[in-house]
Amino acid sequence: MFVHTVFFWLRHPESQDDHQALRAGLETLKSITDISTAYVGTPAETRRPVIDHSYDFSLTLVFADKAAHDVYQEHPIHLAFVANCAHLWERVQIYDAVG
Repeated sequence: MFVHTVFFWLRHPESQDDHQALRAGLETLKSITDISTAYVGTPAETRRPVIDHSYDFSLTLVFADKAAHDVYQEHPIHLAFVANCAHLWERVQIYDAVG
């Protein structure tokens, strides 16, 4: 199993249009068949010192293996998402894990 978790900080977090545009872009990624499980979320209302809730969106993708992840990275839908939405964020942080 290969888990790819991405956190996005919007360039203009006050803009509802930007929120909607990024969410719509993230939702397009779910159609990539190499993804086993996909989840798009926003920060939960949990507040403890160890929790970072400063991001605007999170994306968690589960793949069967690294090979499936590598296919996703070059998939036309993923490349279109980056091309169409990169202007919306000011920061992206990625954590990959294997299990």
